Amino acid sequence: MPRRILKKNPKKAIYVFWEGESEEVYTKCIKETFSKSATIYTHREKGTFSTAKAFYRGNTKFRENLPEYDEIWFFFDTELDKADQWETNWEYLEEVLAAKHPHDFRIRLLMTSGCVEYWFLLHYEKVAPVIISPADKGRVQEQLKTYVPTYQKGDYQSTQMIAEQYEKGIINGRWSLDRLIPDGLPQKRGKVRDPRDHWLYKGEHTFTTVHEAIEYLKNLPKML
Repeated sequence: MPRRILKKNPKKAIYVFWEGESEEVYTKCIKETFSKSATIYTHREKGTFSTAKAFYRGNTKFRENLPEYDEIWFFFDTELDKADQWETNWEYLEEVLAAKHPHDFRIRLLMTSGCVEYWFLLHYEKVAPVIISPADKGRVQEQLKTYVPTYQKGDYQSTQMIAEQYEKGIINGRWSLDRLIPDGLPQKRGKVRDPRDHWLYKGEHTFTTVHEAIEYLKNLPKML
């Protein structure tokens, strides 16, 4: 009999798989910021789709608690050379998605072009540089440091300073997507394997979707 331990708490329950140390630390920052609205569980080691499949197969507690999660997040960067991995990534999750749970959880993709520092930069300004090469990513990081000079990947204190500016990040994140509508950005339909997410995953444009997750947290009711 599955253990019903999460829903004793009325707050939303979210489990996050993350790609790198910067995503992990940012998740921990927003976990603290929105602690009255959601309970966020950060996976103990890096990895996204294949990691989720392996964890689902190998961890009984996670399988039993899965019906109690409201959302499962995958927090990662898009890259041109990973564009052909879309179907493979979803195949990793077929076993999880095929499970018949009484409580439907949502899978949300927190994607950012090239490097998560672009999402961080959007906390301060509207900008959409090409982010493909290592040099491009380096320039984004240097631009971010004009606002947060102490920023280093995986540093909690400087990342917390960035996360505190989430209101502006939401506004500028929306802008990063709206500017792609003339280029053919599909309307989001909220489905598994959403056509909009697939279009973005190809890595041909500069954007983020992380703001959608933060806005979701912001709009949740606060619990005592």
